Amino acid sequence: MPSETEAKPDLPPFACTFSPSMPALLWQLGVSIAISTYQAGKVIFMSATSPERMIQVARDFPSAMGLAQNGRRMAVATINDVVVLANSPELAPTFPPKPNTYDALFLPRASYYTGQMNVHDMAWGTRGLWVVNTRMSCLCLVDDEFNFRPMWMPPFVTELDPNDRCHFNGMALDGEPRYATAFCPGNRKGAWRDYDTTKVGLLMEVPSGRVILDGLCRPHSPRLHRGQLYVCNSGAGEVLKVDPAAGTFEVIARVPGWARGVAFHGDYMFIGLSKMREARGDGPRDLPVLKEATHSGVVVLDLRTNRLVAELKYLSSVEQIYDLLVVPARRPNILNEANQERRLALATPNDTFWGRMEDKKKKEGGDGDGDGGPDKGQAGS
Repeated sequence: MPSETEAKPDLPPFACTFSPSMPALLWQLGVSIAISTYQAGKVIFMSATSPERMIQVARDFPSAMGLAQNGRRMAVATINDVVVLANSPELAPTFPPKPNTYDALFLPRASYYTGQMNVHDMAWGTRGLWVVNTRMSCLCLVDDEFNFRPMWMPPFVTELDPNDRCHFNGMALDGEPRYATAFCPGNRKGAWRDYDTTKVGLLMEVPSGRVILDGLCRPHSPRLHRGQLYVCNSGAGEVLKVDPAAGTFEVIARVPGWARGVAFHGDYMFIGLSKMREARGDGPRDLPVLKEATHSGVVVLDLRTNRLVAELKYLSSVEQIYDLLVVPARRPNILNEANQERRLALATPNDTFWGRMEDKKKKEGGDGDGDGGPDKGQAGS
């Protein structure tokens, strides 16, 4: 994977460049980055194979949006489902197509048919898996009895219906939901599209509904880390540190793109960047970040200095990033339902096994052999 910054003609799928500090940092921390991109329909694991080089594994997850992590479990929101996977580090080293390669292997465990809720943020709390149901303008819990259980709506939303009234999108949890974001205080079908959403975005307290900040520019990704509240002021390309009690904020970083998707590891904040979409009638196009948001990728902020210390930039295939996770593994792999190997992987609390492949013919165009190719994941080595 090249480290130069210029794009080249005839780029392969998922081509990207990175600052030398990006693989060095991931290698030092012993972690990888999980990236969801709804536009490309993938979950991507980005890992360092040395302090100088990186590799990626990309798997199909239709319209992948919110990501959540809890111990060994990982959840992915797709267009119709929330898919729960679990890591089996015991099976990873013996992955049949590439033994002695991986130190984590995320395998599908359950799929909850939610319907098209346009799920944005997700997180596990004390009562289960919480999701931001953007289409229904509410926070809800995912379970196996209903499509979803509505739990909370912003106070200005007076009716539960599938009409995306305020573009309710972000959530920060501390056991229970504590903060949430929306583009505007709209209360009718598609009302947010009629607002100047560069000026009316909200950060709210949950469950009181108290507005902590207003006048934001299309906010996303509120997150709590070490007792501090952060939020992306996406349309302005800003990362804010918020004092909820005082209702004030500090701009701790300006980033070269549409900031959305945040994950933390120690003193480091990983921030997803997206390219500006073509105008499609969803509001004003005079966003402050418009001219800078020409690529998608990931930047890393050192919270000790509030300086950007590493960058990854996609040159092809990926234009929109929704969410990030920091995966505590140097070289994780992830399988979706199309991978034949996931049918052979058997894990119990005490043992792991690989079953036998009865039909050894690979599905044409499948992605069962680990890395390599646009859906098999190796964008460079």
